[in-house]
Amino acid sequence: MASLVSSPFTLPNSKVEHLSSISQKHYFLHSFLPKKLNQTLKLSSPKFKCAAIGNGLFTQTTPEVRRIVPEKSEGLPTVKVVYVVLEAQYQSSLTAAVQSLNKNGKYASFEVVGYLVEELRDENTYKTFCKDIEDANIFIGSLIFVEELALKVKAAVEKERERLDAVLVFPSMPEVMRLNKLGTFSMSQLGQSKSPIFQLFKKNKSSAGFADSMLKLVRTLPKVLKYLPSDKAQDARMYILSLQFWLGGSPDNLGNFLKMISGSYVPALKGTKIEYSDPVLYLDSGIWHPLAPRMYDDVKEYLNWYATRRDANEQLKSPNAPVIGLVLQRSHIVTGDESHYVAVIMELEARGAKVIPILAGGLDFSGPVERYFIDPITKKPMVNSVVSLTGFALVGGPARQDHPRAVEALMKLDVPYIVALPLVFQTTEEWLNSTLGLHPIQVALQVALPELDGGMEPIVFAGRDPRTGKSHALHKRVEQLCTRAIKWAELKRKTKLEKKLAITVFSFPPDKGNVGTAAYLNVFASIYSVLKDLKSDGYKVEGLPETAEALIEDIIHDKEAQFNSPNLNISYKMGVREYQSLTPYATALEENWGKPPGNLNSDGENLLVYGKQYGNVFIGVQPTFGYEGDPMRLLFSKSASPHHGFAAYYSFVEKIFKADAVLHFGTHGSLEFMPGKQVGMSDVCYPDSLIGNIPNVYYYAANNPSEATIAKRRSYANTISYLTPPAENAGLYKGLKQLSELISSYQSLKDTGRGPQIVSSIISTARQCNLDKDVDLPEEGVEISAKERDLVVGKVYSKIMEIESRLLPCGLHVIGEPPSAMEAVATLVNIAALDRPEDGISSLPSILAETVGREIEDIYRGSDKGILRDVELLRQITDASRGAITAFVERTTNKKGQVVDVADKLTSILGFGINEPWVQYLSNTKFYRADREKLRVLFQFLGECLKLVVADNELGSLKQALEGKYVEPGPGGDPIRNPKVLPTGKNIHALDPQAIPTTAAMQSAKVVVDRLLERQKVDNGGKYPETVALVLWGTDNIKTYGESLAQVLWMIGVRPVADTFGRVNRVETVSLEELGRPRIDVVVNCSGVFRDLFINQMNLLDRAVKMVAELDEPEDQNYVRKHALEQAKTLGVEVREAASRIFSNASGSYSSNINLAVENSSWNDEKQLQDMYLSRKSFAFDSDAPGAGMTEKRKIFEMALSTAEATFQNLDSSEISLTDVSHYFDSDPTNLVQNLRKDGKKPNAYIADTTTANAQVRTLSETVRLDARTKLLNPKWYEGMLSSGYEGVREIEKRLTNTVGWSATSGQVDNWVYEEANTTFIQDEQMLNRLMNTNPNSFRKLVQTFLEANGRGYWETSAENIERLRQLYSEVEDKIEGIDR
Repeated sequence: MASLVSSPFTLPNSKVEHLSSISQKHYFLHSFLPKKLNQTLKLSSPKFKCAAIGNGLFTQTTPEVRRIVPEKSEGLPTVKVVYVVLEAQYQSSLTAAVQSLNKNGKYASFEVVGYLVEELRDENTYKTFCKDIEDANIFIGSLIFVEELALKVKAAVEKERERLDAVLVFPSMPEVMRLNKLGTFSMSQLGQSKSPIFQLFKKNKSSAGFADSMLKLVRTLPKVLKYLPSDKAQDARMYILSLQFWLGGSPDNLGNFLKMISGSYVPALKGTKIEYSDPVLYLDSGIWHPLAPRMYDDVKEYLNWYATRRDANEQLKSPNAPVIGLVLQRSHIVTGDESHYVAVIMELEARGAKVIPILAGGLDFSGPVERYFIDPITKKPMVNSVVSLTGFALVGGPARQDHPRAVEALMKLDVPYIVALPLVFQTTEEWLNSTLGLHPIQVALQVALPELDGGMEPIVFAGRDPRTGKSHALHKRVEQLCTRAIKWAELKRKTKLEKKLAITVFSFPPDKGNVGTAAYLNVFASIYSVLKDLKSDGYKVEGLPETAEALIEDIIHDKEAQFNSPNLNISYKMGVREYQSLTPYATALEENWGKPPGNLNSDGENLLVYGKQYGNVFIGVQPTFGYEGDPMRLLFSKSASPHHGFAAYYSFVEKIFKADAVLHFGTHGSLEFMPGKQVGMSDVCYPDSLIGNIPNVYYYAANNPSEATIAKRRSYANTISYLTPPAENAGLYKGLKQLSELISSYQSLKDTGRGPQIVSSIISTARQCNLDKDVDLPEEGVEISAKERDLVVGKVYSKIMEIESRLLPCGLHVIGEPPSAMEAVATLVNIAALDRPEDGISSLPSILAETVGREIEDIYRGSDKGILRDVELLRQITDASRGAITAFVERTTNKKGQVVDVADKLTSILGFGINEPWVQYLSNTKFYRADREKLRVLFQFLGECLKLVVADNELGSLKQALEGKYVEPGPGGDPIRNPKVLPTGKNIHALDPQAIPTTAAMQSAKVVVDRLLERQKVDNGGKYPETVALVLWGTDNIKTYGESLAQVLWMIGVRPVADTFGRVNRVETVSLEELGRPRIDVVVNCSGVFRDLFINQMNLLDRAVKMVAELDEPEDQNYVRKHALEQAKTLGVEVREAASRIFSNASGSYSSNINLAVENSSWNDEKQLQDMYLSRKSFAFDSDAPGAGMTEKRKIFEMALSTAEATFQNLDSSEISLTDVSHYFDSDPTNLVQNLRKDGKKPNAYIADTTTANAQVRTLSETVRLDARTKLLNPKWYEGMLSSGYEGVREIEKRLTNTVGWSATSGQVDNWVYEEANTTFIQDEQMLNRLMNTNPNSFRKLVQTFLEANGRGYWETSAENIERLRQLYSEVEDKIEGIDR
């Protein structure tokens, strides 16, 4: 192959004069760019102290495979060259060059040794490197972009720079570039000097980055050279030529490069005339095929050659063959390291697909993609799908990616876009043995960044040989990649009528009342709306029932229910032999589940697939994990494989039903959480085996980008976001409403004689509403002064306002039914409540507060303290905000409540000052003097947001995906914090993991930590807590750009430091003086999702904690050190190991399983739940051996937890609160800590609530009460849910079950919560019948949960209540049995 590559594409006349014109334009810089990217990747790389043994690292190769020592030859001088590169593809090329120079042995013998930059993390390798530099003649460095490693290289080379004959550094971080030295040419002033050359290196405003500066350098140098003295000009010219040679990359180019440099700069060779040829330049971009006679610059010519190929069969030449576009990296082809590319091309052709492989040397592939993949005349794509084999973002460099530019090019192309990965920093063996899978730096650069372009399916298709450094294809993975690429291409080519779609719904926990579970989504109504739409669009959908309710009946009720079947409709019975022949990995499941068919999803002989077929659409029910009901299995620290029924379901979908695509419906199923590597699946990872070759489209809640990202990376999903239901304010009801009426009469009458009387009514009503737990109420009948009366009323008022203004998602979302404008008002009010300084937008409350001469922050503080005046003022501000926004929305909607063209309406509104609806509204309030200009800016922004909230693209995007088109990517997160999440219907992505925590997140974190510590001091006799146990979630850190991550850093007293490219990979300590308090010890439980997405940050945290533990500070000022020393002594380990504080699950496992145990009532006592937590969550991350993955350190985990005096979690968005999902109590260690503590004292449990502009730290029990009052017991919420019918009953039952979860893990639920719930749902006959008739299965679970709460001692109630519940339980049992027989 190498010979093929080297000659055919040379440019005719490569004299140096031409270089300036040709190469600078295009050819020249390009081969390094992509690689450079990688480098950047590394940027983010976790930095380690390498005190650990080398094998704890990801990269375990050694430089010895790149060392060439010549045989001693008489009289010839030896030239020693040391090089450091990012990737190994230069290794084989350079080795060949040196061997051929030594064979000809004319002028000198060359001794060469090379290092991959990642290898320098290892202490011993670094020492060898420093030794090699001491007697080297020439040092070459290229693409050194990882800050900590760049500093190591700089330290070693700087010492020897004067002595070295030549130092050549090609694009790298400025610190390393300054080492360059060729005779008189140097870059030591890089970034400081006034000379034009160095000006280029200054980071320009757009930070277009290094590559462009280098290109400019090469363009401008020839002009600059004219003015320099001749030897200086000569040296600068040599540098440019060296760069040309290096980027040429072939053995010939590199050989000539070594001849040129040693002949000109090595003293022993001075005066010897060494002949060398000019650099051979390659085409910058074009179409390359291993069998083609040359590279093509024109698609038509390439396709003409393709049509005349003798080796190709007719199928391949036929106009109906699928066409796959490939994007390749030029440097691999130039250096002859292209066997993995050839394998992919051959595999695709063997499967009957035509291939158009294009390459570009630069950072920007968007040009070549448009040039070679889109027909210039029809503007239609010439390919059916595109696979990038580079692993990089489409447009980008180490310094900055231009995602909008990439998205624009891909939207024009409009075909599925897959980004596959070659291993860069690991050898094949290292990757196969790693539980983490891909190296974290490669994940950050080559998985996270392409996702921002809308790239999918990060399949590892090539490995690396540890000896030669060359890439080789991984054949099983290449097959998977090629089959999937063709499957996506088929969606573009098949007609709608022949396409088959498998819609998959979830049932969790397994029960008939739970079929079709998904967060915030009315699943069956949505499926119904999707099917109607697909039918009218030409898909073959047959026998669809009249209503969504009838659809539920169809799927749930099997007329001939069999023993042990959950009575769902059986769509297919799969015999054991058929199952084994269709499922190649079936034997691997036997270790956990025994021989098939097993007893899950089976009738004892066959495996059962539940669901129903409607023409070409199959609606199936995904089986569950299978171990949720078995307390023993829940205790295993590593999760079990999927069971036979689970595997049979996917074998059926792919091989019997033969689906063209599977649509997973809603957040979320269990496929993507099955065991396997975290990222970069191998053939034995279950998510990869299960999804097989089926394109996976996945409807995912827009506010859950972290789990959506797991679905993308582990099950290759094209995730399409759906909106969470429109939010409303919780409002007041029953006694709470009465209280607010009493308070307003108190305000008007407090100075008359009736004041004291009204206050005593307020106090007794507040007691009836159980507010005495949240507010200190004076004893009844005690005389209190007027000032105290105001304070009591103020505190009750403040609590009521907090309940009233809490945001609730009302009801459930239906795909394809966007909210009406008026439903969007509460969302807009909350969007308007946040300051957005980066966009120059002030929040509405702050604009209104200014008009009465106050700061909004002061009013928030005063209101929290219960100062009556401030509570009242805050209420007026809230009312005015709602009024002004309602007035604005009314003006932009028509009579039907739809938003008409906001833009036109806005122009007419914004044209005249006086009739702006918000100004008109405010003119009748005390805020009539509000700043017009600030209001106008804010409302223009709100107008944009309104358009996005009501836009509807969820069905549209699904149809695009099913037609094999490109789905536009967009961030996931909280639409209130980040309106860019809207409109929904986008392919969700997370963020660049190296970008967090941001400075703003650090600011917010300080506020929360200070409030938390203040609160704890008050509750703890004025003492700081020595240890806080807290949880890090993936989604929270994406939504808040790392706020909770930053809280941990601030507790231990360190701050993040960004490098030249704004990436956070280091921390520095904050002095105790500046901190003003002791350093608080932490025990961090990272969710499995956080671990998968933010391994770099886990590294950062672990390094930070260990750094703090080693500080020489008094123990009463540094609790991290205090505890680490005690634990090290007790356990007999090093302090660094004792300071392990960053814990999570074992790789490939998720959650503590307490949620599964509670949801399925499969636990005996609290001790059992605590054992689950300890066995599942005691895996520590070690920054000294990051490649080792998560290792079990249960003793340290228990000892660290036993010092905790407070537990802490964050709530970051209004849709998800403590009882909405089971994740929160699943990771709550409150009762566990009490059992581990020597004094048996229960820690204080706190929840930080940053869902509104007024951030709060509340106790866990306050938050549970607030949640119960605003959701479970609030008519507005439960009626909203019941309006969704079947699914609504389940939502109510789920809230009660999660409340029991909190009782079990923390004991912080008040008795009245259960009592009131019983009054609301059981004692009200009418309500009881509605629940029983709408979803009897979920109602049965509700009754069971009440009985369980009582039986476990969480709820004390009258004997009559319990009797009534038992009676109901048997009634509903009979009813269910009756239905199913």
